[in-house]
Order: sequence, then C-alpha cells, then structure tokens
Amino acid sequence: MSFGAYPDIGLNEARKRRDAARSDLAHGLNPSALKQAGKTKALMEAKNTFAAIAEQYLNKKKKENRAAATISKVEWILGIANADFGHMPLNEITAPIVLKTLKKREKLEQYATAKRMRSVIGGVFRYGMARGLINSDPTIALRDALIQPKTTHRPAITDRATLQRFLKALESYHGQPKTRLGLKLLTLFATRPGELRLSRWSEFDIEKRVWNVPAERMKMRKPHAVPLSDLALETLAELREHTGWGDLLFPGQSAANKPISENTFNQALRRMGFGPDEATSHGFRATFSTFANESGLWNPDAIEAYCARQDSNEVRRAYNRSAYWEERVRMADWWAKELQVLCESSNLN
Repeated sequence: MSFGAYPDIGLNEARKRRDAARSDLAHGLNPSALKQAGKTKALMEAKNTFAAIAEQYLNKKKKENRAAATISKVEWILGIANADFGHMPLNEITAPIVLKTLKKREKLEQYATAKRMRSVIGGVFRYGMARGLINSDPTIALRDALIQPKTTHRPAITDRATLQRFLKALESYHGQPKTRLGLKLLTLFATRPGELRLSRWSEFDIEKRVWNVPAERMKMRKPHAVPLSDLALETLAELREHTGWGDLLFPGQSAANKPISENTFNQALRRMGFGPDEATSHGFRATFSTFANESGLWNPDAIEAYCARQDSNEVRRAYNRSAYWEERVRMADWWAKELQVLCESSNLN
C-alpha cells in the first residue's frame, strides 16, 4: 500500500498508517478495500451535499409546474440555507445546525418566514430520504422549537354598512376606468386578485357565460370555472371598450403585454378611503363568503367551490366542482342582485 508522497506525508505519519493497516489485517479486514471505500464515500458525500440535493429538489418543483412566485420563494429560502450549510453532506446536517439558521430569522421577528423555511428545508431532506441518501429528516425535531406566528386574516368588508360605503365610493371613483371595473369584477367573482389581474380575454366564453381560469394561475393548480351574471357581462362589456384591443383585461400603463401591478387594486382602495386594516383586494373572497353564509340560502360546500377553496379530499373536490355548478350559477346571479340593491340604496342615502 502507498500512504502518500514524501514530504507531504512524513515518516511518523506513514508508520501510523502502516500500523493501522496491519491492525485491519489482523482483524480480517482488507486495508486496501477500506481505503477505496473511504474514497468512494468521500466522493458520494461531495455529490450529495445539501446544495446539490436542494438543486434537484427545486428542479422537481419546476417540473411540477408550480407558480412562479412559489418557485421564487423556494429559491430564496434555499439560497439562505445553502449559505449556512449547503457545502455539507446531507447526512451530516443535524437539527441544531438547521435551527441555527432558522433562529436568525426569528431574531428579525420573521416568524412566518422561519416556519416556511423549516418546511422547505424539510422538503429537501425528505427528497433525500426518498432517494435512499439519508434515513431521517432532522427538521421534524424542530416542530416545537420555533415561535409560532400569530395567524392574521386579511382585512375584509363583512358588514352591510361598510359594503354600501365601498360600492358608493366605487361608483364615484375617478381613477383609471379599468381599475374601477376590476374592483367591481373582483367583488362579483370572489377570486384572488392575481387570478383576475392576469386574466386574458380568450379565457371568457361570453356565450356560455363562464370564465375559465387556467390551472397554472390557481393557487391549488386546479382549473376553476367562474359563472358570469348579467352584471358581470355588462361590466366586462364596459371594460372591453377600454382594453378589448389587447390580450389582457388589465394591461399596464407602460407595457400593453404586461398586466397592472399587484398593488393597483389596493392602492385604489386607499384612495377611496379604505385603510389597510379595513379592506384589501384579497378580502373580497371573505366578503362574498360572509354574506353568502349569513343568507342561509346556499350549501356551504357550494360557497367554498364558488371561492375556489379546495377540499383536501380529492374525491370530494372533484364532486364539488361538478355537482355545485348550477347552484354556483344561481349564487352568482343572487350576489349580483344583492350588490345592485346595496349600491342603489347607498346612492339614495
């Protein structure tokens, strides 16, 4: 056996390695095979660093057609983790090592971010487990080690008086017409702002009175059909006069091929006198849900389907999507009439 070249390996060190090899032989072990196995292990560990496996995990997420915002968030989190222990072999990273990284976020009072980081980092370890590289996920031991963030719901209009005030302010809004009409549609559709903000005219089937939102724009990556009431059709017709010349319903000011910014609707609400603690563009789903549930007219599952809140049970989810369509159509007409009545009464006041 060769133990290295002189003078990199001195005489004393060579004698120590020789004695260790003789000891292995005395115990029935092949020192050459052990040396080769050590090299193989070192090579495998170099290939199986956290950063290397994290890259594979990220590529998997991309192939699953996850939303661009989700991919960007995961990339950012993995970048933070890689800076601290990306160079380490996956099987050498312990719970305290991961916790040290998470605690940095907690010191900044970014509790929700720390919780999300634990989940993403855990995903990398579970991916490594599936490939047989490690036997356990160290982040499981950290479930109770982090400060639990307080759940805060987005502010929403949930009473008739405030909704009347909003509808009156919307009628007299003097900003961009597409912004005013967008807020009106958002109120009618009870969708997420991004789903409407990025919508295209080709998604609307006026004859069948339905807006087909593609899966890639939905939070749960499932296509969603939105019934179109008479009021929605009238609003869309008015909007088409302003933006029907292009592909997007809400093109930006500087580039027609790009949509308005994600803050446009919220900024309009602020100009209308609704502070961030009173109303947000995300809150109109809660507005619809509150009024629909309080009416006692509709099946709660149908209301959830209208708001595109996905049931965790795949069979129930598929059933809700098909079984409640007719009820959702009636619900859309009911909600449009409710808004019209409130708007008319607010104008009288």
